[in-house]
Amino acid sequence: MPAIAPPVRNPRVQVTRRLPSAVATRMATLFDVVANPDDHAWSRDELAAAMADCDVLVPAVTDTIDAALIDAAPDRLRMIANYGAGVNHIDLTAARARRILVTNTPGVLTEDTADMVMALILMVPRRLAEGEKLVRSGEWKGWSPGGMLGHRIGGKALGIVGMGRIGQAVARRARAFGLSIHYHNRHRLPAVVEAELGATWHDDLDAMLGAIDLLTIHTPRNADSENLIDARRIALLRRHVYLINASRGGIVDEEALVDALEGGRLAGAGLDVWAHEPAIDPRLLALPNVVMTPHMGSATLEGRIAMGEKVITNIRVWADGHRPPDQVLDGLR
Repeated sequence: MPAIAPPVRNPRVQVTRRLPSAVATRMATLFDVVANPDDHAWSRDELAAAMADCDVLVPAVTDTIDAALIDAAPDRLRMIANYGAGVNHIDLTAARARRILVTNTPGVLTEDTADMVMALILMVPRRLAEGEKLVRSGEWKGWSPGGMLGHRIGGKALGIVGMGRIGQAVARRARAFGLSIHYHNRHRLPAVVEAELGATWHDDLDAMLGAIDLLTIHTPRNADSENLIDARRIALLRRHVYLINASRGGIVDEEALVDALEGGRLAGAGLDVWAHEPAIDPRLLALPNVVMTPHMGSATLEGRIAMGEKVITNIRVWADGHRPPDQVLDGLR
């Protein structure tokens, strides 16, 4: 494969968040690294200053790298090596216009995120978070036949929106718990994969929503998926349905979700992501049938180290003048 740029000796790398020590140490031995030692989320001015003084920016999901920031960056900035798989916080069109290469870290978080989703699928119908809070409150009076009754998930229908790596990993886990698998995806999976997962494809998302007992979201956040699950589609879900979202905030219309939960038109929700993180609608905080976790679907040490190794590999390959393996945007084409 031809080189995409002349080699860059000892590139200056600005890292916007504190990385696991093993990753940070290795990165510092390979590049001229400027780190964020106190791990605060950088302001817009801090991001602009960093982008003005590096060859490579390593942002995270907390950093909004919009067109204005990219347009203001000097020509020295030639690569954005994202620490994470999702890149909806980076304006890829602006990066392409400036011939800035963008990479990400796909694949390494699949199993961790699928585990988290399966945990939420269990927690919400079985009311596990409510039970844990009851025990800690000191108000639990002991076992009773009608105490803390939830719902079993075996025999229920799980709808998956987005059947990529994570969606398929969730399907494998869910099938082992006795759930039937339904999915909506832009493209139908090969028949052999459908057979392995016991999955039924729905070309029409609306039709699938009316036929399931649990819904989980696994599509990237982009212009097509913004508020994909809106008030109209939430109304298609039956009242006993539980909604799980550990993908990206903004794919589910939070206002419509709150209205449905408060009005008893949904049984509950498990949420690991939010439209305006870290801000959370206080009405959600007040609902006992909502399990909330702090965007920790990928939060394993093993996964975060693997993410860092991918970032390092992408930078090293680019610095040697070659096309990095996890390229999202080819700014030279």
